[in-house]
Amino acid sequence: MNGKKVFSIVLLALTGASGSGFAPWCFASSSAGQQAQGQSAPGQVAITKSIGTIKSINGSAITLAPTSGPEVAVTIQPNARILRLAPGDKDLKNASTMQLLDLQVGDTVRVRGLASGVNAIAALEVVVITHSAVEAVSDQIRQDWQKRGLGGVVTAVDPAAGTVTISISSVGGKKPITVRTSKSSVIRRYAPDSPKFEDAKLSTLPEVRVGDQLRARGDRNADGSELAAEEIVTGAFPYVEGLVKAVDATAGTISVQDVLSKKTVQLRTTTDSQLHKIPDEMARRFAMRLKAARAPGAAGTAANPPAGSSPPAGANGQAVPSGAPSGGTGQGGGFDFQRLLDQTPALALADLHKGDAVIVLGTEGTPTGGSTVIKLFSGVEPILEAAPNGSQAMMLTPWSLGGAPNGDTANP
Repeated sequence: MNGKKVFSIVLLALTGASGSGFAPWCFASSSAGQQAQGQSAPGQVAITKSIGTIKSINGSAITLAPTSGPEVAVTIQPNARILRLAPGDKDLKNASTMQLLDLQVGDTVRVRGLASGVNAIAALEVVVITHSAVEAVSDQIRQDWQKRGLGGVVTAVDPAAGTVTISISSVGGKKPITVRTSKSSVIRRYAPDSPKFEDAKLSTLPEVRVGDQLRARGDRNADGSELAAEEIVTGAFPYVEGLVKAVDATAGTISVQDVLSKKTVQLRTTTDSQLHKIPDEMARRFAMRLKAARAPGAAGTAANPPAGSSPPAGANGQAVPSGAPSGGTGQGGGFDFQRLLDQTPALALADLHKGDAVIVLGTEGTPTGGSTVIKLFSGVEPILEAAPNGSQAMMLTPWSLGGAPNGDTANP
C-alpha cells in the first residue's frame, strides 16, 4: 500500500503545515522562503518546493516521485532541517527532528529549497510523513469503513436536500436507507477507466446518478434508516453478457456482442483484470438454481434468489467490482457464490475464441477508450440459457473492492 491511498490526509498535513518561526508552505515570494531559512538577500536563486514519495535514496540524493509530473532530483544540503510530521497534523511546532539516515523509500515528503536545475532542488528543509505512519492511518481508515460503512444501489438523489437514497440487501429483502451529506462530506466518483478506490476523483452530489453503486461512511441513526455521511464514493459498473466477436491478445482487447442490447462492446484488459473459466459442472449447477428460483411459486427470483444461493449483485445491469471500499456485516444469503467464482481457474485472454459466451463486469468506460474489464467469466452458456439476465443473479457481490477502505465483506 502506498501513500496515495491516504493522500488527502497526507496532502492536508504537508500543504497546510506551518509553525512558529516558519513561513507557511504556500510561499508568496522567494524572499519569504529565504528569510524563513535564514538565507541572504532574496532574488538570487528561486525558492521552490515539491511534494511526493521517495522513490530512491543514494546518500544525500533522493529521487522524488510527485503525484503528477516528472520525477524530481533532490540533494539534501548539510544544513537542511529534516522534520517528521504526523498525518493530519498541520503545525510544525509538533514535528520531531529526523536524521538523513532515517529517511526511507516510500516516505511521503515535502521538500523546499533552491532550484538547482530543471526538476532539481537543493533541499533546505524536508518535512516527512513516514511510510509506516501512512500505513497506520490507512489501516485505521480501512477499519472505520468496515465498521461504519454501508453500500447499495442509488434509487434517488436530491441535491437540494443533500440526500441520496440507496437500496441495500438484507435478510428481509431490499431495505432503503437515506444518506445525508453536509458541507464537510467528501464525495468521490470512480474514474471511468479504473475500479480502484485510490483513482476516484473528487465529485459532487449532482453527479451521483440513479443506478450507481454507492458506499458511504458515517454514523447511523438509532433505527438504521439514515446515515450522516463523512465520505461517499460512487460509480457505475455495468456488465455485459454475450458472445465474443474478436480477441486481440497482443493489444489486450476484446469485442463482445451483448445478447440483450445486440450492440458490440469494446473492452480492454489490464494487468489488474481478472479472467476466469467456470467449470461446466459448476455452471450447470448454478443454472439449475436460477431455473428453480424463476419457477412459479419459488421463494426467490433470478435477481433475488432464495437463501442459500448467491445474493443479488445490483440493479439496472450494474454491479461493483473488487477494488471499492467495503464494510458491514454481509448479506443475507448463506452461500458465498462470489468467493467460489473467484476461485475458478484463471483464463488467459488468448484462450478466448470467437463465439465463446462470457459475462463481463467492467468500468463505466470512456467514448474513446471503451470499458476496462474488471472481471470476466467464460463457460457461462448454461447460465445464460437459464436466465437472460443471469449475470444479475450470479455476478459479484457488490463492494468487495480493495483500496484504502478495504475488506472482504459485502453489503450490510
